[in-house]
Amino acid sequence: MDNQELVQNMLLELRRGVLSIAVLSQLSKEEYGYSLLKALSDKGMEIDQSTLYPLLRRLESQGLLQSDWRIVDDARPRRYYVISPQGRAVLKKLKEEWSGMAETMNQMLS
Repeated sequence: MDNQELVQNMLLELRRGVLSIAVLSQLSKEEYGYSLLKALSDKGMEIDQSTLYPLLRRLESQGLLQSDWRIVDDARPRRYYVISPQGRAVLKKLKEEWSGMAETMNQMLS
């Protein structure tokens, strides 16, 4: 495996954990899949639908999100997601941990 492949694999691993935090952080108000993709993209976090929807299902199965199906303005049904009370508590801890890790890594990489 060459260096470029190694870097790509390591970046994928790093991104996996970051995506969960990013998604949780954007669901303080209800969003459906496409609106969440757009909100993340607008903040510089690109994510494919094929990655987002399984992640949403996993976070919901872990009790971190709640969802329901709704029809708004005679459009097709959409599943709306919002962070759960447990998700808010977990996100708070993750944010604290992230801040500490980022500070440590900035010191190590300077």
